[in-house]
Amino acid sequence: MSVPRIGLRGLLGQAQWWLAVVFVVGWTGVVCGGLLIQFGEWEYPCPLCMIQRMFMLLAALGGAFIVRQGMTGSITRRDYLMGWGMALVACLGGSFAAWRQTMLHILPHAEGYGGTALGLHLYVWAWILFNAAIAAIALLMIFANVTADRTIPAGHGHRTVGMIALGFCGLVIAINMVAVFFQEGFHWFLPDDPTRYEFFYDTGIIG
Repeated sequence: MSVPRIGLRGLLGQAQWWLAVVFVVGWTGVVCGGLLIQFGEWEYPCPLCMIQRMFMLLAALGGAFIVRQGMTGSITRRDYLMGWGMALVACLGGSFAAWRQTMLHILPHAEGYGGTALGLHLYVWAWILFNAAIAAIALLMIFANVTADRTIPAGHGHRTVGMIALGFCGLVIAINMVAVFFQEGFHWFLPDDPTRYEFFYDTGIIG
């Protein structure tokens, strides 16, 4: 039984689909790292930190759109461009939020906010990652324009991997929403320098 040849465009299409899976899992994993620091080291993320997380998850949803379309076995150039475009807008917003927080602590001898990783604060790493993602998405959108339609086989492996990636992203989104609610409580805004989970004080569980 011969295996059908999919050609260069088909290979590019499959490569982009798998890169979309990596994109979803990667950004979701970065948010998981923030949650680990939040609860493992008991740090309270500020409003700008939460905004950056939301843009990370929105970027992951752009990739998730491509992953979901590929799971049907039929994905077009328009699907690629729409998914990457959604991710690009999210990364631009996240880059600005991370840049804004960096500028707040850019003066010499400024302590910054929160802990550091490899000598840089988390919002600086976020700015680097957002801008790296913007450059990568720009290249992917160029190749999306030469990708043939219907390049993703509707195989069991694609569907399984896609479901795992989408489920992981959905779970982390839900956890992050709960974390924000616990920190904000029944107030309209997060405090600029949070020091506790307001929900437990609002409900009288603590205090």
